[in-house]
Amino acid sequence: MAATGDDAAAMDSISRAPAAQSAALNPVASSSSQAEGAEVVAESPAVVPKKPNTNSDGGVETAEEAVEPAEPDINELCTDMFEKMAVFLQGELTGTCEDYRLLENMNKLTSLKYMEMKDISINISRNLQDLNNKYASLQPYLDQINQIEEQVSSLEQAAYKLDAYSKKLEARFKKLEKR
Repeated sequence: MAATGDDAAAMDSISRAPAAQSAALNPVASSSSQAEGAEVVAESPAVVPKKPNTNSDGGVETAEEAVEPAEPDINELCTDMFEKMAVFLQGELTGTCEDYRLLENMNKLTSLKYMEMKDISINISRNLQDLNNKYASLQPYLDQINQIEEQVSSLEQAAYKLDAYSKKLEARFKKLEKR
């Protein structure tokens, strides 16, 4: 609900000259210490006299405008804000730099690990190639061993057959001797 009439005029005058009204209402401000009184007024919130309720709303109170204390020097506030912003940004940049240093160290360690793994794989490859060469050089001997094994197995079969035949002959010979 908007203020009308006397209330609007009072609010307008309050917003235009809060320090002047505060000085008039504040008993601290005397003629001998004007500067000192202005400082006290600037530090304490302004006191607005309460007007009697003259509206015809049937006992509904109207809100009065809150008066803010006089603002400190804007240059000091800006300087303070810029200093705090610089500290904040410096902290953010420091954190980001630390993150990048950490990533750089991790990349270096990973690179070293990959180099070690590369050396290991080169050694394994070299050893595997040596083993393949040795196996290739032993292959004729392995073939000879396989041939000898086949011959031994055929000789064994022949020996079993010869043994069986000799037993039959012996049995016949004993049979003939007994007669």
